[in-house]
Amino acid sequence: MRSLILSAVVGGAALLLSGGTRVDVAAADTGAAATRAVGDEGREQAPSIPRLQVAEAIDRAMVFLAERQAEDGGWAGPFPGSDPAITALVARGFICHPNYGSRHEITRRAVACVLRFRQPDGGIYNPQTGYANYTTSIVLTMLADLKDPQQVAVIRGAQKFLTNEQWTENRKDDDGRPIDKDHAWYGGAGYGRGRRPDLSNTHMMIEALYASGLPADDPAFQRALVFIARCQMLSRTNDQPFAREGGDGGFIYSPANDGESKAGTIEVDGRVRLRSYGSMTYAGFKSMLYARVDREDPRVRAAWEWIGRHYTLDSNPNMPESQTQEGLYYYYHTFAKALLAWGEPKVTDAAGVAHDWRGDLCAALLRRQRADGSWINEADRWYEGSPDLVTAYAIVALQTALHESPPGHVPATQAR
Repeated sequence: MRSLILSAVVGGAALLLSGGTRVDVAAADTGAAATRAVGDEGREQAPSIPRLQVAEAIDRAMVFLAERQAEDGGWAGPFPGSDPAITALVARGFICHPNYGSRHEITRRAVACVLRFRQPDGGIYNPQTGYANYTTSIVLTMLADLKDPQQVAVIRGAQKFLTNEQWTENRKDDDGRPIDKDHAWYGGAGYGRGRRPDLSNTHMMIEALYASGLPADDPAFQRALVFIARCQMLSRTNDQPFAREGGDGGFIYSPANDGESKAGTIEVDGRVRLRSYGSMTYAGFKSMLYARVDREDPRVRAAWEWIGRHYTLDSNPNMPESQTQEGLYYYYHTFAKALLAWGEPKVTDAAGVAHDWRGDLCAALLRRQRADGSWINEADRWYEGSPDLVTAYAIVALQTALHESPPGHVPATQAR
């Protein structure tokens, strides 16, 4: 097995599809963009990614997860029984692996497990847990990677479910107030069952709709951009009171209920402000790119500049000192997808140093892999104490780092 995966990775990393793959359920994609070359123009660079080591790390992680697959084909989560979201995330790693793929027995059992959670409303979730939007988004992204024509109806149903659950006109918030474009909830997605929206759910929804081929001009993307702009600490484009008087261009968790940041607050020029942080800033940045916002748009530029100022793989950037490791693997997972979408090989930090983000990400993950092939976060927040979830995050991040532009992915440099 090892010789097969090593030859596959060295011979052509494009076999490992992840991070931005699209499948159009209505028609063939007519505009797949050409990949961008890695490296500075006119200067030869040494390989930045230790591909053999990365391949071996992924291989060990796959064996670890395969041994933990339940009899029903799934992987466990925070609730009893197999969790459809974690199972779908794990399945993506197997689907995009050259030694497994969509037809492997492990993958087939995982997909069958997930599809048993399909609901009459088109969503794919456990109705007992209250995470309908989040779970459906992760499952839909997995189904897009699967590229199975037999799942077209399931994909369309999941797309419709997500767009129907988006906070739009003709809905009311928890206090019975009608939702309109001036409402802080407008365009966002929450966990489901009428729960307030947040950027974590919204960026997962945007990725799922993008990956599954929803047309770029669909109103769901434009509605979501209204919500996403309200998550950005940037007064010239954010009309919410908490964002007044400047802002650093980073993102918070939600504009709902006068704004919320999982990083708390910070004092700037004598004023207490909501604190932006890494995982949500990359989530907002990625979502704008998937929604085809121009790379020169002030919202995109402000986020990109924030990313440069706070560049690190040692922590979830700009979290309080006591919380720097919280959400670290969610951050790695989102970091990889966002920078792949941006399409540049380097990120220049506040000191003017250009960083090869792919190499840095791979090195950070290789350092943290455990002897049994898994990853785990000792700062167990947001369920990152689960080796199944965290190992799945790590695999997708590594697979994404090995690619310049998976087939069907449209880099931001090619976007309208």
